[in-house]
Amino acid sequence: MNFPIIREPSPGRGCSLSAIINPEYARPIDLLYGPMAKTAVDSGDALLLAGGPIAFRALQLICREANGLRVQNVNVPELDSAFLPLGMLECFTKPRSPILNNAIPAIMGIINVTPDSFFDGGRFAARDKAISRGRQLAAAGADILDIGGESTRPGSTEVTVAEEIDRVVPVIEALAVEKYRISIDTRKASVMYAALEAGAEVVNDVSGLMYDSNARELLANNNCPIVLMHMRGTHETMHINSHYSCAPIEVYDELSERLAVAERAGIALERLIIDPGFGFSKSVSHNVLITAWLTMFHGMGRPILFGGSRKSSIGALSRNEPVDARLPGSIALALSAFELGVQAVRVHDVSETAQAFAVRRAIINSS
Repeated sequence: MNFPIIREPSPGRGCSLSAIINPEYARPIDLLYGPMAKTAVDSGDALLLAGGPIAFRALQLICREANGLRVQNVNVPELDSAFLPLGMLECFTKPRSPILNNAIPAIMGIINVTPDSFFDGGRFAARDKAISRGRQLAAAGADILDIGGESTRPGSTEVTVAEEIDRVVPVIEALAVEKYRISIDTRKASVMYAALEAGAEVVNDVSGLMYDSNARELLANNNCPIVLMHMRGTHETMHINSHYSCAPIEVYDELSERLAVAERAGIALERLIIDPGFGFSKSVSHNVLITAWLTMFHGMGRPILFGGSRKSSIGALSRNEPVDARLPGSIALALSAFELGVQAVRVHDVSETAQAFAVRRAIINSS
């Protein structure tokens, strides 16, 4: 982050706030889990984050100024006097609709029906193998299967619409008949249409509906949930669009604009899921900071999908491990997202992620 952070002292109980009035952003902090969360909420010392089960005891109020970010931590009992913008607190606390699944977080299993995926490198490009992989991921604990026919790794080249449809539709049809929940990972309206007709229930667009303007019109006339991911440029050009003064703030602003564009196109906000786009047009330090600030994104009032699985930043933060040796870091990212209240994670390693969540949840609920 290039912006310096100017920290104002936290007010004591009963003190008026003068340092930050009408903040542009806020970040729930001092998070609580399990029985401790319930006790703090019942006593009025905390509020549920996105309807629970996590609670927060304070908000970090954030204003952007010419010389940096001005922040002030305010405890929940003092929030009434914090001069928050209308609706801000409600966005952080209101329950999210179970768009993907009632599980929190839901697990989205990745199926790349491509010959050039950055991780599985074409292992599931054949239809039968992709279908079998879908069954395996569902049995391992995936709540929804995310099927894609075009690699979105940095520098990858575009696939024709016809080829992408030919890759994904037979796989979707086969798995939909078996009643698996499916999302289509594509940025192209024609592929979205074909996938929805084949049985997909969710659209996951890495461009946030900015690549193909026809997608907005198509989806305005469909009731499916839609994931809007943050990325600058395309996967062919995103590596030259990774300059930020303050990555979490700028990603938040740009995602907010994606939501506004979708709403202006006639798509109800209640259908939208946001994804801050870990690894897309972002450096390692940007990815780390955005992940650390994930609770700020709850301020949009929408479910959050997080996808850091097997990404290169994991190796960069460790010992430059290759993609097939990044499972531990992938689990660490998924657990971090879990503890910051996201509603879904997108992963390659479903069984391992589900096991990690089960153990962490048991520990939290016993605290």
